[in-house]
Amino acid sequence: MSSSSPTTEPSSVTSLLNPHSPLNGHDSTDQTQPPPSQDPENQPQDDAVPGEKRKREENDDDDPKPSVVPPLWKTSLCSYFRRESASCSHGSGCRYAHGEAELRPRPGNTWDPTSERAKKQKLEEEEGDQCAAPDNVMMTEAVDDDDDGDGNGDGDGGGLDPELSKCLVHLPRNWKSEKLKDFLSEKGVQFKSAKKKKGMTLGFVSFQSVEQLQTAVKELDGISIGNKNIKVADVIPRSFEKKTKSAMALPQNPQKTTEVELDGENVEDSMVANGAEDGNGTSGRSARKVVTPLAHMPYGDQLEHKKNSLMQILKRLTRNARKACPDGIPLPEWILKSREIGGLPCSLEGILASPVVNGYRNKCEFSVGYSLQGKITVGFMLGNFREGVTAVEEPFDCPNVSRISCKYASIFQEFLQHSSLPVWNRFKNIGFWRQLTVREGRRPGMASDAENCEANIAEVMLIVQVSSTGFDDAQITSDFERLAQAFSAGATASSPSLPLTALVIQDHQGISNAAPADAPLRSLSISKGEGSSEMQATDNVVEAKIHDYISNLRFCISPTAFFQVNTLAAEKLYSLAGDWAELGPDTLLFDVCCGTGTIGLTLAHHVGMVIGIEMNASAVSDARRNAEINGITNCRFVSAKAEDVMRSLLEEYINAPQKQEDNVIEGIDEVIATDEEKPISTDNKPNPEENSSHELESGKTASEGLETDKQELRSQLQSSCTSENGNAPVKRFSNVVAIVDPPRSGLHPTVIKALRTHPGLRKLVYISCNPESLVANAIELCTPSPEKIEKNKNNRAWRNMSSAGLARHRAKSMPASEPFRPVKAMAVDLFPHTIHCELVMLLER
Repeated sequence: MSSSSPTTEPSSVTSLLNPHSPLNGHDSTDQTQPPPSQDPENQPQDDAVPGEKRKREENDDDDPKPSVVPPLWKTSLCSYFRRESASCSHGSGCRYAHGEAELRPRPGNTWDPTSERAKKQKLEEEEGDQCAAPDNVMMTEAVDDDDDGDGNGDGDGGGLDPELSKCLVHLPRNWKSEKLKDFLSEKGVQFKSAKKKKGMTLGFVSFQSVEQLQTAVKELDGISIGNKNIKVADVIPRSFEKKTKSAMALPQNPQKTTEVELDGENVEDSMVANGAEDGNGTSGRSARKVVTPLAHMPYGDQLEHKKNSLMQILKRLTRNARKACPDGIPLPEWILKSREIGGLPCSLEGILASPVVNGYRNKCEFSVGYSLQGKITVGFMLGNFREGVTAVEEPFDCPNVSRISCKYASIFQEFLQHSSLPVWNRFKNIGFWRQLTVREGRRPGMASDAENCEANIAEVMLIVQVSSTGFDDAQITSDFERLAQAFSAGATASSPSLPLTALVIQDHQGISNAAPADAPLRSLSISKGEGSSEMQATDNVVEAKIHDYISNLRFCISPTAFFQVNTLAAEKLYSLAGDWAELGPDTLLFDVCCGTGTIGLTLAHHVGMVIGIEMNASAVSDARRNAEINGITNCRFVSAKAEDVMRSLLEEYINAPQKQEDNVIEGIDEVIATDEEKPISTDNKPNPEENSSHELESGKTASEGLETDKQELRSQLQSSCTSENGNAPVKRFSNVVAIVDPPRSGLHPTVIKALRTHPGLRKLVYISCNPESLVANAIELCTPSPEKIEKNKNNRAWRNMSSAGLARHRAKSMPASEPFRPVKAMAVDLFPHTIHCELVMLLER
């Protein structure tokens, strides 16, 4: 809305026309404040009616301020003044500041985030963070004397003498060694070698003399690149013998770092930036603080903290949906009523506590690397690689990890001390041993015994990730045999003995430990006694399975299949989703992003039919196997991307029966053929932690797997179109409900459009492991359609938008359809001691 002069309309009208104005058209900041009507001290001392603009009195100009200044008086800039650069209708009596001069600090000595003072304060805080950043640089690996880190093999790296070397922090991530060298040359800095790896924020520079080093420090320290200031840190060597079980003390006057042989090349194993260590070598950072940042709080306080955080995130849904509402379209009722519940889109009914708080994770992924003391370690990284952190710490102090997982990490760590194959070097992207994953399965009927859940673990699968490129097959086979023996002997020697069901090797050549869908797997046989263990001759991993139980149903879990990491809390989550969906015998349940079918199968006995959709073929195979194991016959699982088949499946099961089966099958063929030709969008790439197994059945080629998917999809739809006698159409269900449990990236825009535009779908239960994605998806699902659809232009500026901003733009092109409305939400804590939790929201229309 644009206006050339101030208006005196009531705020109820102004708030409809100005979506940025929850109160009399002025407050446009995202700062969370209690509504003035709830705190008498926050109100001007007049008789203004709540929700109405304060009428100017005759003496306003003489005494515009109240006699007692409320705490929030003039603590926010007037939105009208900021837009129009002119006084609003309230004049000098406006409770909001008309300029920086009138602005007062808020309680807590903070400023309006839109003010210049706040921006300056934020900039000073960022500069302060930059000054402290070297304390967090924990680089325990560096490039060798002959490699400059740019990967081109030009051999111009030069050696890193710690006494003549420095580490530059806060460099742009997209820089490589050549760019760093060009930058140093432009600044007139003389140097011997410069090493920088793309994706990291630090680089190593060595000099030929002390004079060169001192001149460079004076020139570079504090220099600005973009919005960052470079910090110069010392480089400290960490000398240690590779075969020792613990790190050796550092020499007093190191002249040269200890070198070890790594795949035919000499590598400086441990270079760290100065400031990374204190007396304990961790500078206050530990695996416990990084992995479980809330572990220092009582569990009740953790739940309250998460609930408050979720409330702030949900308020963004209200604000962004208000902004996304098209001009000329009335605001939805749920937005108008949000003020009554503190700006929330719907009531947040609380947070369900996890039945078990400690040792609850049934899946743990341990990195392989070096500790700050230089010891080969299996555990958790102390930070992000791109920030210069590669140090790994043992997991024993992390309360969410079970004793069994910690013990297997310790066994693997001990084995690596004597292995003839090197561990993975993240700086050079070479090495062999990369990661250990421990998956646990528990006995049935033990859901109530939460305190002794560790004693209920009956099966354990170990997945060891390696990178075999460039290594001798005979050497690999020998180490694999010794690895199987080590795990078997360690499990037997423990008191009590540890369960060990399967040992799988995953061969992955990528930079990150997140393995792609086609990463090969092979299983190793494990001897239960002390005899030797042999590697299987084939790569068949069909038998590499463990089992777990949810709601007394038995689920088969393959090596890379997705399964909730907190089984007991997952039962609460699925039960809540089923209760809110109000299922019945006449209900058709769509389980979107179904994975191994846990949600659909646990609710199958409450509904007439379940349709599960999952893009991962192996996960669908597990889902069908799980249905067969539990004797469930009213479930159908479709192996395809939800965005490709969601609309056709909705039309098939909801629309009139005159829809011809042949047309549906032809449409599915086109979907699969198209899917074969086009790659998966990188913007919606599935998260390996959130998605299910990636492996096709052993022995099938890609083309055979694709043809199998086609045949299975055809047979599913054929069976869904006809009854057992092959003539009558399948039953049409009067109640259609969808439950979606997408990965952290959220639902694909095409899936959102299919759910939103199909009138037969009246109820949707959204389960989110990332509330930010839920907010973005709900904006599209709950915002009214525009009268005229705007085509989204290919604007590169969108790349810098938030997920909510992108959702607002996509909402402008939503076809005319009835929007959903948020009804209620509840959190379920599946991840005690961490900042994460699951959020369930019921949407209806």
